[in-house]
Amino acid sequence: MSEAIPDRLEATVASPSELIRVVLSFARVLHVNGESTDDTLAAAGRLLGRFKLNARIIPRWGELLIESPDGSLAAVGESEPLGVHMGRVARALRVSDDTAAGRVSLPAALETLQTISQAPPAPTWLFTVAAAAGAAALSIMYGARRAPDLALIVASAAAGAVVRRTLARYISNPLVQPISAALLAGIIGALAVRDQLSSPLRLVALCPCMILVPGPHVLNGIMDLASVRIHLGASRLVFAGLVLGAISAGLLLGMGLLGVPLPVEAPGRSIPLWRDMFAAGVAAAAFGVFYSTPPRMLGWPIAIGMLAHAVRWWMLSVVGVGVATGAFVACVLVALVPRSDRSSPRHPRDEPRPDRSEDRPRSPRKPMSSGRSRV
Repeated sequence: MSEAIPDRLEATVASPSELIRVVLSFARVLHVNGESTDDTLAAAGRLLGRFKLNARIIPRWGELLIESPDGSLAAVGESEPLGVHMGRVARALRVSDDTAAGRVSLPAALETLQTISQAPPAPTWLFTVAAAAGAAALSIMYGARRAPDLALIVASAAAGAVVRRTLARYISNPLVQPISAALLAGIIGALAVRDQLSSPLRLVALCPCMILVPGPHVLNGIMDLASVRIHLGASRLVFAGLVLGAISAGLLLGMGLLGVPLPVEAPGRSIPLWRDMFAAGVAAAAFGVFYSTPPRMLGWPIAIGMLAHAVRWWMLSVVGVGVATGAFVACVLVALVPRSDRSSPRHPRDEPRPDRSEDRPRSPRKPMSSGRSRV
């Protein structure tokens, strides 16, 4: 669903503290829903510039702080970046642009941001279908060939998705969901091995766990460390490590309950290029659903995912490099293509907006209030 944004509202005169509150609410929506720290700071900085406020944003794990250089104006809000919801991010960016352009009043912007922050994730049925399709696509990329393997992988991943959504209603601890889904996948995978329904690759047990990996948290954490945000980057990576530890513990426990080992080095299998690209596209779409990405935004990640896997396949099969080198080249491509698109003058975020400041009545700016406020 999309928020109905009024075409034009009469501009209101607001104090700096009220403007800071809008910026803080906007930055918080981006921060807690998976947007990278650099993009969050850039978007919030543009809004501060539109409001002509001389302030900086300090992101940490657990809070966001906005303060002026002289300390005369400050606000702090709770902010734990545990989840990923790209739909909320996209809608918040639109509200920010409309607020800065004067099409939305400050009270309306705050109310809309509050509504956006409570927007639900993808429906359970769609989340379940995506989990099943994503796990099946990953198994194809890793060499699954037999129909029984694929059927068990689909059933295990779908059941794990239902378990995760059910637990999320009653338990707020973010580690309970992945360990429970991994435990179920381990038990199903062990039963498949005992009944000789799984290949030596153990994909029936592994692929439903692969879709649980917290990739955005790892990437955001590494980017924060590269930007010398040590506290935030380390916190992100610690959280990602806890999730990975929960997945591994659940998988090994589930298989260990039935006495089935997990081979350390199972032989890999090569697949045709078309199959690899198709599976990569399905997996990219599935992860987009996991992160509640708007459907209109899925085409670009799918295309990049398919192209990246084509490059990886070519590096492995034609050039003959190792798996690590092939993955590195593909990841470099993935990192460069979106950045070049974002810098294009046709990108909507970079298009200049007309300055209507002279069309609005001017009034004296209220003095900044001292002290720190909590939002």
